[in-house]
Amino acid sequence: MYEALSSFAQTGGLVYFVLMFAGALIYALWPSNQDTFDRAAHSPLDDKGPGND
Repeated sequence: MYEALSSFAQTGGLVYFVLMFAGALIYALWPSNQDTFDRAAHSPLDDKGPGND
């Protein structure tokens, strides 16, 4: 009984994490999100900030 439950939990956890990883990867690589990520990538290089008006 324990082995069956343990195997089910391990397989279910693996499937869950693979689906979560795939979802995050799809979100990150979705074409409409490119502008948002480009702005976030360049924001540390911006001279405009709260103290530099």
